[in-house]
Amino acid sequence: MKRFIHLSIIALVLMNIQVVFSQEKLPADWRKLHYLSAEEMATPVTNSLNFTETDPPENPRMVAEFEPMQSVLIRYPLGIPYSLIVEMAEDINVTTLVSSTSQANQVLNLYTQNGVNTDNCSFIIAPSDSHWTRDYGPWFVFDGNKQPGIVDFPYDRPRPNDNNVPQAVAEELGVNLYGMNLVHTGGNMMVDGRGMAASTDLVYDENNMTPQQVSDKVESYLGITRYDVTVDPLDDYIKHIDCWGKYLAPDKILIGQVPESDYRYEEYEAVANYFATTPSAYGYPYKVYRVFTPGGNPATPYSNSTIVNNKVLVPLTGSQYDDEAMAVYEEAMPGYEIVGITWNSWYNTDALHCRTRGIADLEMLFIDHRPLYGTVSYKDSLAISSKIIAYSGEDLVNDSLLVYYSINGAAYQTTTFAASAEEDEFVAYIKGYEGGDTVDYYVFAKDETGRRLMQPYTGAFDPHQFMVEEQQITELTILPDTLYFIDDYEDYLILKNETADPITVTEMGFDDVWYFDFYELPELPFVIEPGESIEITVFVGVILQMDPEEYMYANIEIATDIGDYTVPAKIRKSLVSSISEDRNLEARVYPNPFDQQLNIRLNLPQSEKLQIVLTDLSGRIVEFVSVSAFEAGEHQLQIAGKLAKGVYFLKITDGKQQQIIKVIKQ
Repeated sequence: MKRFIHLSIIALVLMNIQVVFSQEKLPADWRKLHYLSAEEMATPVTNSLNFTETDPPENPRMVAEFEPMQSVLIRYPLGIPYSLIVEMAEDINVTTLVSSTSQANQVLNLYTQNGVNTDNCSFIIAPSDSHWTRDYGPWFVFDGNKQPGIVDFPYDRPRPNDNNVPQAVAEELGVNLYGMNLVHTGGNMMVDGRGMAASTDLVYDENNMTPQQVSDKVESYLGITRYDVTVDPLDDYIKHIDCWGKYLAPDKILIGQVPESDYRYEEYEAVANYFATTPSAYGYPYKVYRVFTPGGNPATPYSNSTIVNNKVLVPLTGSQYDDEAMAVYEEAMPGYEIVGITWNSWYNTDALHCRTRGIADLEMLFIDHRPLYGTVSYKDSLAISSKIIAYSGEDLVNDSLLVYYSINGAAYQTTTFAASAEEDEFVAYIKGYEGGDTVDYYVFAKDETGRRLMQPYTGAFDPHQFMVEEQQITELTILPDTLYFIDDYEDYLILKNETADPITVTEMGFDDVWYFDFYELPELPFVIEPGESIEITVFVGVILQMDPEEYMYANIEIATDIGDYTVPAKIRKSLVSSISEDRNLEARVYPNPFDQQLNIRLNLPQSEKLQIVLTDLSGRIVEFVSVSAFEAGEHQLQIAGKLAKGVYFLKITDGKQQQIIKVIKQ
């Protein structure tokens, strides 16, 4: 497959397209139409286009304008200023449609004379009728086998050369070409790359189909599962959505705005309100940004911009509203370079977007993460799932598949994705927060080609954000979880109510043993109010009568109105560990429960190499405390990281023996 466009002569194979012209009278406002020649002006637009359709691609996904691009398609004779070409060619290849090799050489000289970086210029030899490459240019898809392709359609203008450009580009790139028999135009198609799209009802006007048939068509060929077809608030013949709105990201849309005195005001507000109350692909309503576009002269075609990787190129005309429009883009797209392109030949219905067409990076990285947002339920850790695809076919760099996250505005930290059971699906976990914390985060990926990508596209400039709800404790807290009678006859049991409601203890006793008892147990039943605790002394009454080699244990049974609990009680050192009598692992922790810092005291009779980790209830490691060699003697360690409230296990092992201590973070 060809990955880069170069200067070559393309043998054009005409598609089986028959255009039937009607003899209607020209509309009075024909100067607004995207026409090229005087001859074409005498031919009115018609719906009567016959088109030979192909089978659709398998499980397609249409590429959005804000996804990675490898080139921008324009046409000569030009319909754009050289200043725009200079700006684009700084960072990306500019591919120009020309009619011959000699014209390509002519254009190359013009580019050189006007300061264009010609190292980033290439040509496709293919005749064209007009400079509106957005309208007739190729629509890029990736199929279910991760192969790129182009979807062609009957272009809604009687321009056979323009209509054949998608086929010429497909042949140059060496990708599959699919034919979708739906009369359409690029200026009236906005997609988010996640299966959603928007157009005006021009798509219904130009096709002899029901709305459901149109939706079925775009789903089959483009992977569009929700198609938002709206009225045209601009109320102009062209009826292209890019004249008044565009997707800026999967969850952002720019909508024009007119004064309240304008007769179109209500329709503009209705369209803006629709998107502001309709879920985006991310699950929450679109973030709607408004740009003032009253029209008139100078023109205000601000939504007719184009996004080229990290740049947003905005058409300006010297209007008093230019600065305000630039400020809207800067607010909506932090981290992007917002560049104004001033020219006196931009029109309210025809500007920069109409005259450029991005060529998708055929080996792009793709991230599809459906973000956490709003207030999420408290858990010890939160899963971040994402689809990550390297369309290059090269491997992903496993240690560079990351989630960057910041808690309450602190420095970003990272957690690494691991592959899940589903192909191209990965999962990572955010941890270390508390109830009420705000978390900003973004996803990062890299593949072996060196391509890098983030979601959102500018990372920390515009991260996803959610808040963790306050931790809801619904169980009785019992400390410690096990009573050990080693060198003393008594120990203490604490019952703590951290829930929001009173807890009634109805029964408390031992499971049919006679050698344990309580000191001053409150009269049953008794109530523990929220936030209060009660300390109960448990003692062994017959310890002196026991054989030193014997052991005895029992379970303390506690019945409450919210559930039953069991606390093991064990006698003699031999019951402290199930490993051995002469074990060397002896650790103590304090305070337990702890708040800011947990202290760990080790007393080793000999040198040991120890691994010390803290795990959550599921066994997942949340903190590596140490993996080191320790000399014989006493050692002091601390865990002072920001852990969520809850129950953890401190695990200490030397490879042969293991000690597990339950600890509680308050």
